[in-house]
Amino acid sequence: MKRTAILCDLLGTRYPLMQGGMAHISDARLAAAVSNGGGLGIISAASGNLEQIAAQIDEARALTDKPFGVNIMLRGENIDAIAKLIAEKKVAVVTTGAGSPAAYIPMWREAGVKVIPVISTAAMAQLMEKSGADAVVAEGTESGGHVGEMTTMALVPQVCDAVKIPVIAAGGIADGRGLAAAVMLGACGVQIGTRFLAATECSISAEYKERVLKAKDSSTVVTGRRLGHPVRSLKSAFSRAYAKAEYTDIPDDELEAMAVGTLRAAVVDGDPKRGCFLAGQISGMVNKEQPAAEMIAEIMQQAEALLK
Repeated sequence: MKRTAILCDLLGTRYPLMQGGMAHISDARLAAAVSNGGGLGIISAASGNLEQIAAQIDEARALTDKPFGVNIMLRGENIDAIAKLIAEKKVAVVTTGAGSPAAYIPMWREAGVKVIPVISTAAMAQLMEKSGADAVVAEGTESGGHVGEMTTMALVPQVCDAVKIPVIAAGGIADGRGLAAAVMLGACGVQIGTRFLAATECSISAEYKERVLKAKDSSTVVTGRRLGHPVRSLKSAFSRAYAKAEYTDIPDDELEAMAVGTLRAAVVDGDPKRGCFLAGQISGMVNKEQPAAEMIAEIMQQAEALLK
């Protein structure tokens, strides 16, 4: 379709599909596998210091000659230095979350880096368009990790109506049906995170991967609303304890401290008691481990048949 071709031209990819930038998960190996499969792989800059991020970019370049991107969370540490590194390394795309990247867009654009913020409201999409973003990812509350309030079905068409730049749909998308639906809503492509947790090239712990593969449609829960930054994860010992604590008189700083290190405990250690296993509502649709390229091929074949 003409609309999806616009995104492929923007990203320099074969298919209108991006991989989500998942903290502690989206590394060079996964990003390269997605890019080699025809999508746009993304490295998370939330998973290490400046030297480690630079090394991940270099490793991805050694593993693929296709475009890939870097995701940066704007409320993290060393943001100015990471933003400068992305420009110096001239990665193809930068995606952003947790704030506005407006201050960095001129530098990135000058370096030839495409800027694609992740947003959860039409108003934020309009602000990003005015700031010079090349496209936006409209991410619904069905996604894993930090979430907004609007569903993908409601958010995407409203964002498409609000801006002229390309809109990429995210949240609750795992197969070709989701891609076809996103196109019908006005998007020109999709960003997928949770399904890639089951990719052969995804280096999460065996415990994490097994939980995703065994998940059902009701296996996720949102916690963190009391502190103003809700997060969707698989139900676990940690999520149950945290959800219970939110409705007590525990001080906010103690509640915040409960979550420190829990994602790493899930990704690296596979700790079933302390780990926070971030995943979206489509976890119940992810039932087998397979190479990223194979996943992408299945998604595209199904979507193309439906869109015809």
